[in-house]
Amino acid sequence: MEQEDAIRQGLGSLHGIPLFKSFIEGWPQVKAFQARPDDLLISTYPKSGTTWLSEIMDMIYHNGNAEKCRRDAIYNRVPFLEMKVFKGPSGVEQLENTPSPRLVKTHLPVQLLPTSFWEKDCKIIYMARNPKDVVISYYYFHLMAKVHPDPGTMAEFLENFMAGKVAYGSWYDHVRGWWEKKQEKKILYLFYEDMKKDPRQEVQKILQFLGKELSEETVERILHHTSFQEMKKNPAANYETMAFTFMDHSLSPFLRKGITGDWKNHFTVAQNERFDQHYQEHMAGSDLHFQMEV
Repeated sequence: MEQEDAIRQGLGSLHGIPLFKSFIEGWPQVKAFQARPDDLLISTYPKSGTTWLSEIMDMIYHNGNAEKCRRDAIYNRVPFLEMKVFKGPSGVEQLENTPSPRLVKTHLPVQLLPTSFWEKDCKIIYMARNPKDVVISYYYFHLMAKVHPDPGTMAEFLENFMAGKVAYGSWYDHVRGWWEKKQEKKILYLFYEDMKKDPRQEVQKILQFLGKELSEETVERILHHTSFQEMKKNPAANYETMAFTFMDHSLSPFLRKGITGDWKNHFTVAQNERFDQHYQEHMAGSDLHFQMEV
Protein backbone atom coordinates (compact mmCIF):
# COMPACT_ATOMS: atom_id res chain seq x y z
CA MET A 1 0.00 0.00 0.00
CA GLU A 2 1.13 3.53 -0.63
CA GLN A 3 2.49 5.70 2.17
CA GLU A 4 -0.36 8.20 1.95
CA ASP A 5 -2.84 5.32 2.30
CA ALA A 6 -1.31 4.54 5.68
CA ILE A 7 -2.11 8.05 6.89
CA ARG A 8 -5.52 8.74 8.47
CA GLN A 9 -6.92 5.44 7.26
CA GLY A 10 -10.60 4.77 7.46
CA LEU A 11 -11.71 1.76 9.45
CA GLY A 12 -13.10 -1.37 7.87
CA SER A 13 -14.81 -4.25 9.65
CA LEU A 14 -13.23 -7.61 10.42
CA HIS A 15 -15.79 -10.12 11.71
CA GLY A 16 -17.74 -7.18 13.14
CA ILE A 17 -14.70 -5.52 14.75
CA PRO A 18 -13.65 -2.07 13.44
CA LEU A 19 -10.03 -2.27 12.26
CA PHE A 20 -7.62 -0.41 9.99
CA LYS A 21 -8.15 -1.35 6.36
CA SER A 22 -4.47 -2.20 5.92
CA PHE A 23 -4.64 -4.60 8.90
CA ILE A 24 -7.70 -6.26 7.33
CA GLU A 25 -5.75 -6.72 4.08
CA GLY A 26 -3.10 -8.60 6.04
CA TRP A 27 -5.64 -10.69 7.97
CA PRO A 28 -5.19 -14.01 6.07
CA GLN A 29 -1.51 -14.11 7.15
CA VAL A 30 -2.43 -13.25 10.76
CA LYS A 31 -5.18 -15.87 10.92
CA ALA A 32 -2.77 -18.52 9.60
CA PHE A 33 0.04 -17.42 11.97
CA GLN A 34 1.92 -20.33 13.51
CA ALA A 35 2.66 -19.76 17.18
CA ARG A 36 5.51 -21.63 18.84
CA PRO A 37 4.99 -23.36 22.20
CA ASP A 38 7.43 -20.99 23.95
CA ASP A 39 5.86 -17.80 22.55
CA LEU A 40 4.54 -15.39 25.15
CA LEU A 41 1.64 -13.24 24.03
CA ILE A 42 1.10 -9.75 25.45
CA SER A 43 -2.51 -8.80 24.84
CA THR A 44 -4.26 -5.51 25.62
CA TYR A 45 -6.94 -3.16 24.41
CA PRO A 46 -5.02 -0.16 22.95
CA LYS A 47 -3.60 2.37 25.44
CA SER A 48 -3.68 0.00 28.39
CA GLY A 49 0.01 -0.18 29.22
CA THR A 50 1.10 -2.36 26.30
CA THR A 51 4.53 -0.78 25.84
CA TRP A 52 5.14 -0.75 29.59
CA LEU A 53 4.32 -4.45 29.90
CA SER A 54 6.39 -5.21 26.78
CA GLU A 55 9.45 -3.46 28.26
CA ILE A 56 8.99 -5.31 31.58
CA MET A 57 8.79 -8.65 29.73
CA ASP A 58 11.86 -7.93 27.61
CA MET A 59 13.78 -6.99 30.77
CA ILE A 60 12.66 -10.22 32.46
CA TYR A 61 13.69 -12.24 29.40
CA HIS A 62 17.13 -10.58 29.52
CA ASN A 63 17.53 -11.00 33.29
CA GLY A 64 17.42 -7.28 33.99
CA ASN A 65 20.12 -6.33 31.47
CA ALA A 66 19.04 -2.82 30.41
CA GLU A 67 21.76 -2.58 27.75
CA LYS A 68 20.39 -5.64 25.93
CA CYS A 69 16.95 -4.05 26.05
CA ARG A 70 18.32 -1.00 24.23
CA ARG A 71 19.37 -3.20 21.30
CA ASP A 72 16.38 -2.06 19.20
CA ALA A 73 13.09 -0.18 19.36
CA ILE A 74 10.37 -1.86 21.42
CA TYR A 75 8.22 -2.42 18.30
CA ASN A 76 11.02 -4.57 16.85
CA ARG A 77 11.81 -6.37 20.12
CA VAL A 78 8.15 -7.22 20.66
CA PRO A 79 6.59 -7.41 17.18
CA PHE A 80 2.96 -6.37 16.75
CA LEU A 81 1.20 -9.45 15.36
CA GLU A 82 -1.53 -7.84 13.20
CA MET A 83 0.53 -4.80 12.13
CA LYS A 84 0.41 -4.17 8.38
CA VAL A 85 1.18 -0.77 6.90
CA PHE A 86 3.19 0.89 4.17
CA LYS A 87 6.19 -0.99 2.78
CA GLY A 88 7.88 -2.20 5.98
CA PRO A 89 7.62 -5.84 7.05
CA SER A 90 4.31 -6.91 8.55
CA GLY A 91 4.10 -8.11 12.14
CA VAL A 92 3.82 -11.70 10.92
CA GLU A 93 6.96 -11.31 8.76
CA GLN A 94 8.85 -9.78 11.68
CA LEU A 95 7.82 -12.62 13.97
CA GLU A 96 8.80 -15.27 11.45
CA ASN A 97 12.32 -13.82 11.55
CA THR A 98 12.45 -13.56 15.35
CA PRO A 99 14.31 -16.33 17.19
CA SER A 100 12.58 -18.13 20.07
CA PRO A 101 11.54 -17.45 22.73
CA ARG A 102 9.44 -14.71 21.15
CA LEU A 103 7.43 -11.95 22.79
CA VAL A 104 4.36 -11.19 20.68
CA LYS A 105 2.07 -8.15 21.02
CA THR A 106 -1.58 -8.02 19.99
CA HIS A 107 -4.67 -5.88 20.52
CA LEU A 108 -6.98 -8.48 18.99
CA PRO A 109 -10.16 -9.36 20.86
CA VAL A 110 -10.03 -12.90 22.20
CA GLN A 111 -12.32 -14.38 19.50
CA LEU A 112 -9.96 -13.22 16.72
CA LEU A 113 -6.73 -14.60 18.19
CA PRO A 114 -5.09 -17.07 15.75
CA THR A 115 -5.97 -20.58 16.89
CA SER A 116 -2.34 -21.73 16.96
CA PHE A 117 -1.84 -19.81 20.25
CA TRP A 118 -4.46 -22.06 21.89
CA GLU A 119 -3.25 -25.21 20.11
CA LYS A 120 0.35 -24.65 21.28
CA ASP A 121 -0.87 -23.75 24.79
CA CYS A 122 1.11 -20.50 24.78
CA LYS A 123 1.34 -18.39 27.90
CA ILE A 124 -0.64 -15.16 27.60
CA ILE A 125 -0.51 -12.00 29.72
CA TYR A 126 -3.45 -9.64 29.38
CA MET A 127 -3.35 -6.14 30.85
CA ALA A 128 -6.54 -4.12 31.31
CA ARG A 129 -6.91 -0.45 32.22
CA ASN A 130 -9.93 1.52 33.36
CA PRO A 131 -11.95 2.84 30.39
CA LYS A 132 -11.98 6.50 31.42
CA ASP A 133 -8.20 6.74 31.23
CA VAL A 134 -8.12 4.55 28.12
CA VAL A 135 -10.43 6.89 26.19
CA ILE A 136 -8.35 9.97 27.04
CA SER A 137 -5.08 8.26 26.16
CA TYR A 138 -6.61 6.83 22.97
CA TYR A 139 -7.79 10.30 21.92
CA TYR A 140 -4.28 11.76 22.22
CA PHE A 141 -2.87 8.72 20.46
CA HIS A 142 -5.25 9.33 17.56
CA LEU A 143 -3.93 12.87 17.29
CA MET A 144 -0.27 11.82 17.02
CA ALA A 145 -0.38 8.34 15.44
CA LYS A 146 -1.46 9.07 11.91
CA VAL A 147 -2.59 5.57 10.97
CA HIS A 148 -5.80 6.40 12.88
CA PRO A 149 -8.78 8.27 11.44
CA ASP A 150 -9.06 11.90 12.56
CA PRO A 151 -10.54 11.71 16.09
CA GLY A 152 -12.52 14.95 15.86
CA THR A 153 -13.15 16.70 19.17
CA MET A 154 -12.68 14.99 22.51
CA ALA A 155 -16.50 14.94 22.94
CA GLU A 156 -16.97 13.33 19.52
CA PHE A 157 -14.29 10.78 20.22
CA LEU A 158 -15.84 9.92 23.57
CA GLU A 159 -19.14 9.15 21.78
CA ASN A 160 -17.38 6.91 19.25
CA PHE A 161 -15.47 5.11 22.00
CA MET A 162 -18.63 4.44 24.01
CA ALA A 163 -20.34 3.13 20.88
CA GLY A 164 -17.35 0.85 20.09
CA LYS A 165 -16.73 2.72 16.81
CA VAL A 166 -12.96 2.94 17.21
CA ALA A 167 -10.20 0.56 16.12
CA TYR A 168 -10.56 -2.76 17.99
CA GLY A 169 -14.17 -2.02 18.83
CA SER A 170 -15.85 -2.11 22.22
CA TRP A 171 -13.58 -1.81 25.25
CA TYR A 172 -16.22 -3.67 27.27
CA ASP A 173 -16.31 -6.66 24.92
CA HIS A 174 -12.51 -6.76 24.81
CA VAL A 175 -11.80 -6.77 28.56
CA ARG A 176 -14.72 -9.10 29.32
CA GLY A 177 -13.86 -11.51 26.50
CA TRP A 178 -10.32 -12.02 27.77
CA TRP A 179 -11.50 -12.13 31.41
CA GLU A 180 -13.93 -14.95 30.64
CA LYS A 181 -11.32 -16.86 28.61
CA LYS A 182 -8.93 -16.98 31.56
CA GLN A 183 -11.28 -19.39 33.32
CA GLU A 184 -10.15 -22.09 30.87
CA LYS A 185 -6.77 -21.00 29.47
CA LYS A 186 -3.26 -20.14 30.66
CA ILE A 187 -3.83 -16.39 30.97
CA LEU A 188 -2.41 -14.02 33.58
CA TYR A 189 -4.83 -11.08 33.80
CA LEU A 190 -3.23 -7.90 35.14
CA PHE A 191 -4.55 -4.41 35.83
CA TYR A 192 -2.72 -1.21 34.92
CA GLU A 193 -3.89 0.39 38.18
CA ASP A 194 -2.36 -2.43 40.27
CA MET A 195 0.87 -2.04 38.32
CA LYS A 196 0.91 1.70 39.12
CA LYS A 197 0.23 1.07 42.83
CA ASP A 198 2.68 -1.76 43.41
CA PRO A 199 4.85 -2.61 40.38
CA ARG A 200 7.05 -4.95 42.45
CA GLN A 201 4.08 -7.12 43.42
CA GLU A 202 2.87 -7.31 39.80
CA VAL A 203 6.35 -8.20 38.48
CA GLN A 204 6.47 -10.97 41.09
CA LYS A 205 3.11 -12.24 39.75
CA ILE A 206 4.59 -12.32 36.25
CA LEU A 207 7.70 -14.19 37.43
CA GLN A 208 5.54 -16.74 39.24
CA PHE A 209 3.41 -17.18 36.09
CA LEU A 210 6.58 -17.77 34.06
CA GLY A 211 8.04 -20.11 36.68
CA LYS A 212 11.11 -17.88 36.84
CA GLU A 213 13.11 -16.63 39.79
CA LEU A 214 15.17 -13.44 39.78
CA SER A 215 17.23 -11.89 42.56
CA GLU A 216 15.92 -8.83 44.44
CA GLU A 217 18.67 -6.78 42.84
CA THR A 218 17.58 -7.85 39.33
CA VAL A 219 13.92 -7.07 40.10
CA GLU A 220 15.03 -3.66 41.38
CA ARG A 221 16.84 -2.99 38.07
CA ILE A 222 13.74 -4.01 36.10
CA LEU A 223 11.53 -1.70 38.16
CA HIS A 224 13.93 1.21 37.68
CA HIS A 225 14.37 0.69 33.94
CA THR A 226 10.63 0.32 33.33
CA SER A 227 9.53 3.31 35.43
CA PHE A 228 7.64 5.92 33.42
CA GLN A 229 10.43 8.49 33.88
CA GLU A 230 13.08 6.11 32.52
CA MET A 231 10.97 4.86 29.62
CA LYS A 232 9.91 8.37 28.61
CA LYS A 233 13.56 9.32 27.98
CA ASN A 234 14.55 5.99 26.42
CA PRO A 235 14.42 6.15 22.57
CA ALA A 236 14.21 2.33 22.45
CA ALA A 237 10.92 2.52 24.41
CA ASN A 238 9.30 5.89 23.66
CA TYR A 239 8.66 5.45 19.91
CA GLU A 240 10.72 8.52 18.98
CA THR A 241 12.54 6.34 16.45
CA MET A 242 9.25 5.77 14.58
CA ALA A 243 9.06 7.80 11.34
CA PHE A 244 7.46 11.24 11.73
CA THR A 245 5.11 10.25 8.90
CA PHE A 246 3.47 7.79 11.28
CA MET A 247 3.84 9.48 14.65
CA ASP A 248 4.04 13.21 15.31
CA HIS A 249 5.38 13.64 18.86
CA SER A 250 4.92 17.42 18.60
CA LEU A 251 1.14 16.84 18.73
CA SER A 252 1.36 14.54 21.75
CA PRO A 253 4.21 12.36 23.05
CA PHE A 254 3.69 8.61 22.71
CA LEU A 255 4.40 8.19 26.43
CA ARG A 256 2.24 11.05 27.65
CA LYS A 257 1.51 10.91 31.39
CA GLY A 258 1.33 7.29 32.48
CA ILE A 259 -0.95 8.03 35.42
CA THR A 260 -4.31 6.85 36.70
CA GLY A 261 -7.15 9.36 36.96
CA ASP A 262 -6.12 11.78 34.18
CA TRP A 263 -9.72 11.53 32.91
CA LYS A 264 -10.66 13.94 35.74
CA ASN A 265 -8.75 16.66 33.86
CA HIS A 266 -10.86 16.08 30.73
CA PHE A 267 -14.37 14.79 31.48
CA THR A 268 -17.13 17.30 32.21
CA VAL A 269 -19.46 16.45 35.10
CA ALA A 270 -22.19 15.53 32.60
CA GLN A 271 -19.84 13.32 30.54
CA ASN A 272 -18.69 11.56 33.69
CA GLU A 273 -22.23 10.88 34.87
CA ARG A 274 -23.22 9.57 31.45
CA PHE A 275 -20.10 7.42 31.23
CA ASP A 276 -20.75 5.95 34.70
CA GLN A 277 -24.27 4.97 33.68
CA HIS A 278 -23.00 3.46 30.40
CA TYR A 279 -20.31 1.54 32.31
CA GLN A 280 -22.85 0.12 34.78
CA GLU A 281 -25.08 -1.08 31.93
CA HIS A 282 -22.25 -2.71 29.98
CA MET A 283 -20.49 -4.32 32.95
CA ALA A 284 -23.69 -5.62 34.56
CA GLY A 285 -23.40 -9.26 35.54
CA SER A 286 -19.61 -9.33 35.34
CA ASP A 287 -17.29 -9.95 38.30
CA LEU A 288 -14.65 -7.83 36.56
CA HIS A 289 -14.05 -4.55 38.42
CA PHE A 290 -11.95 -1.49 37.61
CA GLN A 291 -10.40 1.24 39.74
CA MET A 292 -11.06 4.60 38.11
CA GLU A 293 -8.46 6.27 40.33
CA VAL A 294 -5.77 5.11 42.75
